[in-house]
Amino acid sequence: MKTNKQRVLSFMLSLFAITAITIAGNAQGFHLGAKAGANIGKLDGVRFKDGYNLGFHLGGFAEIDISKTFGIQPELLFNQTNTKVTNETNDIFKPGDNIHLNYLSIPILLRINAGQLLTFHAGPQYSILLNNQKTLLANAGDAFKTGDFALALGAQVNLSALRIYGRYNIGLSDVGDVSNQDKWKSQQVQLGVGFRIL
Repeated sequence: MKTNKQRVLSFMLSLFAITAITIAGNAQGFHLGAKAGANIGKLDGVRFKDGYNLGFHLGGFAEIDISKTFGIQPELLFNQTNTKVTNETNDIFKPGDNIHLNYLSIPILLRINAGQLLTFHAGPQYSILLNNQKTLLANAGDAFKTGDFALALGAQVNLSALRIYGRYNIGLSDVGDVSNQDKWKSQQVQLGVGFRIL
């Protein structure tokens, strides 16, 4: 029997595939590629370190140009956010605990081509938590919700098949799943390179 996380994952992957196939059928240009890079991210909240921590991301992307100026760029990424606990959080974590959150992220971005060299990106990103950080209390639930909804904004330099990009992801949802807590929202800067394969 499928869990709720498996159902959400199946739905998002199906939506991702249907969107890509539908748009690609009417596209003027269609390309696939792989990408990887660094995440400089943090969780906002008084319990967590007030600063950015290093993580990484890797995955694939599709470039679907509807016209010379506009297109869609769906992606599928393994995405890591790291932080450190600074204050006691209702016996859930201890000060100094390192938190590693691994997500399967699905951004679906609008592509705005400012010529062949420069592309701007903007759009929503939904991330599914792959490894819930468990609480220390025997009867407590998961400390983090299974999903994170964010807005992504960025730019990309196109050098033939090479892509060099920077992106800012601002979390719109509270990722914490603990009662009586401050809101935990993610922020992330992504820097990386991609390579167009097809």
